[in-house]
Amino acid sequence: MRRVVVRILLVLAVFWGGGIALFSFLPVPFSAVMIERQLSRWFTGDVSYVAHSDWVSMDEISPWMGLAVIAAEDQKFPEHWGFDIGAIEKALAHNERNASRVRGASTLSQQTAKNLFLWDGRSWVRKGLEAGLTLGIETVWSKKRILTVYLNIAEFGEGVFGVEAAAQRYFRKPASRLTPSEAALLAAVLPNPIRFKATAPSGYVRSRQAWIIRQMRQLGGEGYMQAHNLH
Repeated sequence: MRRVVVRILLVLAVFWGGGIALFSFLPVPFSAVMIERQLSRWFTGDVSYVAHSDWVSMDEISPWMGLAVIAAEDQKFPEHWGFDIGAIEKALAHNERNASRVRGASTLSQQTAKNLFLWDGRSWVRKGLEAGLTLGIETVWSKKRILTVYLNIAEFGEGVFGVEAAAQRYFRKPASRLTPSEAALLAAVLPNPIRFKATAPSGYVRSRQAWIIRQMRQLGGEGYMQAHNLH
């Protein structure tokens, strides 16, 4: 049994290592989360559901979009090595006090690793694999590349993966023309894109959008992206 487990882990390590190397320069055609969503819909009989994304380079994405997800999800993204230790400690302390309202502390790097190679759900096994994959992409990829992949595979709604698909679906425009307000609205639904709707934003989503816009200004606006070589 132990040998079987070791062999499986070795195969996965080679597969994931190859994926990290290839996707350091090749467009990502699909992600593990996209496959998971597609299969779950097929198994329930929904053959009309199609999970796909339209890959675009960072030059084809509004700088406001990258800034919005950094402001919303991971303001230490340019400085950390894949993990925000301070945020993790705060999340652990919060979760000990509020078992029914679990708070996460995943960085954009961790979310990219999970979305690309793993599955949804909370387990120590998945978190352990996620940590190893995060170290891998942080070692091989630039921060700009991590952000580019993240924006191209992030889920923004039912069957809507990637910022280009989201921009076309919700605003009838390419991702390159997203305004700060539109970028902030897309970032506001990321914590739960199935529950939160960019097409019909709730009061909570609108308040989160306004908060993200304020954070974008405090970070330095569009110049922030150029200063950190993220666009």
